[in-house]
Amino acid sequence: MKVLVVGGGGREHALAWKLSKSKKVKKIYAAPGNPGIALIATCVDILATDIQGLARFAEEKKIDLTVVGPEIPLALGIVDEFTKKGLKIFGPHRHASRIEADKSFARDFMHRFGIPAPRFQIYETASGALKYTKTINKYPVVVKASGLAGGKGTFVVNTRKEYEKTVDEILVQHRLGEAGNTIVVEEFLTGQEASIFVLTDGITITYLPSSQDHKRLHDRNRGPNTGGMGAYAPYPTNRRVSNIIEQVIIQPTILSLKDQGIDYKGVLYAGIILTSLGPKVLEFNCRFGDPEAQAMFPIIESDLFEALLAVVNRELSDVEMKVKNHWSICVVLASGGYPFEYRVGEEIEFREKLSAKTLIFHAGTKMEDSKLVTASGRVLNVVTTHENLKIAKQRVYEEIKKIHFHGMYYRKDIGNSGMKKMKRKRRR
Repeated sequence: MKVLVVGGGGREHALAWKLSKSKKVKKIYAAPGNPGIALIATCVDILATDIQGLARFAEEKKIDLTVVGPEIPLALGIVDEFTKKGLKIFGPHRHASRIEADKSFARDFMHRFGIPAPRFQIYETASGALKYTKTINKYPVVVKASGLAGGKGTFVVNTRKEYEKTVDEILVQHRLGEAGNTIVVEEFLTGQEASIFVLTDGITITYLPSSQDHKRLHDRNRGPNTGGMGAYAPYPTNRRVSNIIEQVIIQPTILSLKDQGIDYKGVLYAGIILTSLGPKVLEFNCRFGDPEAQAMFPIIESDLFEALLAVVNRELSDVEMKVKNHWSICVVLASGGYPFEYRVGEEIEFREKLSAKTLIFHAGTKMEDSKLVTASGRVLNVVTTHENLKIAKQRVYEEIKKIHFHGMYYRKDIGNSGMKKMKRKRRR
């Protein structure tokens, strides 16, 4: 079959790589793709936001399945348009994608249906948000842009002055554009975070490997939020916590969406925080995580293409997902200055041959004068797997030493929390 992958980042490279392993896939296209994806697929010069252009291409090439990577095309209604034309596409329709694209909708949904989450308030004006400061008796608090902000719309503020400055920047100066027309102010929760992924055809729910993303720029979770500096999978939760997540969060969410007339088909990604009072939902997303997908796909044994097609055909109950008994670690190599100002066009060098078992997923690269150069804040994803988490971590950082570009920056503690958790288990 012929597959079209929509997007051009590390997640989409990982998707194309995993789909290429299917015996049922004959040809992969990617729009717009990137130099890494071009090694395994045909890249076409169509933006992920050009819904009509993508639909025309899918019709012309008789694409059997389109898989959407980023959230923006989903929020723009790509699934609705493709479905209208009789084209098979993996992902939730526009109204269902509001679970990610509109955080105020998501928070209100969770509140109405009793899905555990932080306490929150929603504001559309700076004056209303600033009045709320009188009721805040404990910092930090979290301020989120309600719309899609590319992973850069969440702010943890530690003082009233910081809160007022953040509100002003979002609601008055409109630094985040339309994404910040509404804000959600939430209580700050502490605990380990985990990314939970399920496939659903609206009826059946199938679990994929969990993961832990590392959002902060610096080691030990310090510095500004980013789109993600690395991840490892699976995240080691015990059976009791897994059951709570399944029975109190995931199943009620799918059922409640259906109760609201929302037929949710695709992947549901729940960002969970494990608090002393139990798991709570920090956010829902309507697509695979980035960089969690890069860590997750290498340890899935089953045919991902079959599973995604089964979701579209509402036949997920016929699919069994098998996962290797391995750990996987993904480390993001970023441009110096990311997530703020950074330079692009820096030549990327592979100074030594990488291990055949190492995976490199391109996140922000391009070809310039026959050279591979940086093209974004997050540049490359380096991924290794092993039965032992400690060895997987050692290997990924050994491989990173073989790669160089000016200003290259990466966290050095990806996977540490998993190793600590495993040590505690062994002590018990």
